[in-house]
This record gives sequence, structure tokens and C-alpha cells, in this order.
Amino acid sequence: MDARVSPWMTEELSILREQAKRFLERQFVPHRERWDKAGVVDRDAWRAAGAAGLLCASIPEAYGGGGGTRAHDLVISEEIGRAGLGGGFGAGAGVHSNIVAHYLLAYGTEAQKQRWLPGMATGDLVGAIAMTEPNTGSDLKSVRTTARRDGDAYILNGQKTFITNGQNADLIVVVAKTDSTGGAKGVSLLVVETANAPGFRRGRNLEKIGMHAQDTSELFFDDVRVPRANLLGDVEGQGFVQLMVQLAWERLICASGAVVAMEMAVELTAAYVKERKAFGAPLLTFQNTQFKLAEAKTHAVIARTFVDDLMVRLLAGSLDPTTAAMAKWWTTETQCRVIDECLQLFGGYGYMTEYPIARLYADARVQKIYAGTNEIMKLLIARTL
Repeated sequence: MDARVSPWMTEELSILREQAKRFLERQFVPHRERWDKAGVVDRDAWRAAGAAGLLCASIPEAYGGGGGTRAHDLVISEEIGRAGLGGGFGAGAGVHSNIVAHYLLAYGTEAQKQRWLPGMATGDLVGAIAMTEPNTGSDLKSVRTTARRDGDAYILNGQKTFITNGQNADLIVVVAKTDSTGGAKGVSLLVVETANAPGFRRGRNLEKIGMHAQDTSELFFDDVRVPRANLLGDVEGQGFVQLMVQLAWERLICASGAVVAMEMAVELTAAYVKERKAFGAPLLTFQNTQFKLAEAKTHAVIARTFVDDLMVRLLAGSLDPTTAAMAKWWTTETQCRVIDECLQLFGGYGYMTEYPIARLYADARVQKIYAGTNEIMKLLIARTL
């Protein structure tokens, strides 16, 4: 790809990008294949990432974080993706730093923030958020997990599935009904500390098409006693609004990941077709190859421009949820198309997992599903017409 400096980048962010790149290449990339086979990233890797400043970069220093902005988070996320770690450590770190930590920062009490955020910044505590249930995906107001008040605690019962960081998590923000008759107004967020939660258990580490190093789990809550002090927010029933406010950033992160994947696919494929020969000539000399890569590169540049614009808006406090939904569905749909076209140019080799393009292909498909399916994104956009 041609060198292009995003308008939100600064000299400080450029230095962070180089530091993150060097650390990941030296410390994490050599373990990638082992993590893929194990289906989980080592806990020591989380602590190493924390020591390197790659966790909770936009959390204030008062709570152990890096004291940066969302731009710091995005730079780190992009470098994790470029290192080929997006389908493992990247997905988990994104949920941990970009989502869970910011739920705690935005809605937690001072005591909650002081208790949990420093450990998340060091990697001693791994965070997860438990939304999806076996029969409930994007319709979060219909979750069946319940939290019944019992004195100074809640009794939590329910089942969650497809939970990122489920095997490693020490802190789980659980979406539950504190009022089963209240619809969206009955949803609350409770933080479960797994080290002291009788009745909590982890189910299978689910096998997936891609993102093999990312632990994705079933979770079970059977009469788990959660202290009243672990409720996020001043009162019950705020969970649905809390979720909606934070989802715009999550969707922008998805869009950014899609852009990085497209850029990588174009770079990998361009290098391959310059070397690979067919009928006595490099593949790049064929018009079909040139046209396909020209289209792919154009899509990637348009997507990068779109995401850069949204990042500028986010940093200015003016990114609206509808535009974030547009970015999420369009970039992830385009990501899948671009990577598919690039893989085709590799021929049979593109189907072999030893080639990075195959990993990009397998990891891409879930982008159209999580953080709200692309069909839900279109419904949200349609409401504004």
C-alpha cells in the first residue's frame, strides 16, 4: 500500500506504533502457531503486554492506565492486526482494553475503578463481557440470565456463549435481568470476579472456523452470589443504555480491523503475484490480476479514508452511532470480498493454512457477525431514513 498518514496520527502515536510493532514481532509472533493450536493465549503474554503498555492505553494514569486517548488504543490494535495476531491476542485485548475497561471507567464507582482497573492495565486481571446467550444474540433486552436481589447481593443464574476471553477471564461484566418484566429497562450490568464465585463455571473453549488462538467460551452461572457493590451504575436497569452508548466505539474498532486486514491482503498478494509465474510470466503481468488488485487496493483506500474520518470525529466527541454502524457493516463486508479476491490469486496455495492469506480469510468471516450482525447495523441505519 502507498504510505498514507492518517489525519489523527501524531508524532507520539507514531513512536507508539513503532514500539508496539517491535515488541509484538519479538515477544508474540514467535508464539502465534503454538497459541493457535492451544486455542488460548498464555497468561504470561497478558502480563508482558501490560508491562509493555499495550493494555488499557486510554485509561487514566490514576487507575494504572496509559493516560492516552482512543487513538492510542487504535494504534495498538492496528499493530496487533498487522503482526498477524488479530485473530488471537488482538481480539481478546480489544475486548479487555477497549470495551470492558471503558465500561468500568464510564460507569464504575471510584472504589470499583481503583479495585479493578490497575490489575487490568498490568494484565494480572483479564476482562470479558458476557452478552450473548444460546437463544439471544443481538436482542440484548431479551436476555434470560437473571440477577435476583438477596440482601446485599444478587443471585445470578443463566448461561452465556461465544464469550471472548472466557477461559482466561478474571472479571466478567455480565448482562442480566434485575427485573424480568422490565424489558430493556430491566437490564443491568454486574461484574463477576471469577476467583471467588461459587457456582460459576467455564464450559467448552469453542472450536471456530478462524481466530483459533482466541479463547471463546460457554459460561454458566448457577446461583452465583454477586455483591451489590459489583453493580455498574448507581441504580438497577441502566445496562441497556450503558451497552448502547459504548457500542459505537466497538464498531469503529471492528471497522479499523477490517481496514488493516484489507491492506495486509493487498500487500501480501501484490508481493506474491510479482514472484509467482504462470505460462512463463509473472502473474502480475496478466490483465485480470492487475484489475483485481486495482479494485482491491481502491476498496482498501476508501475504507481507510472512511475510518480515518470517523476516528477524527470520535476524538472530537462527535461520532454518532448511525455512522459507526455504517462503517461496521460496509468495511467488514468489503473486507470479506477483498480477501476472497486476493486469495483467489494465490490459487491452491491460498487454501493452505501456512500462507497468511488463508489466516486472513478464516478470521474475516466473524467480523460480519459480532459487535452486532451486519443485518442489525442496516436496521439501525434504516431507522434514520
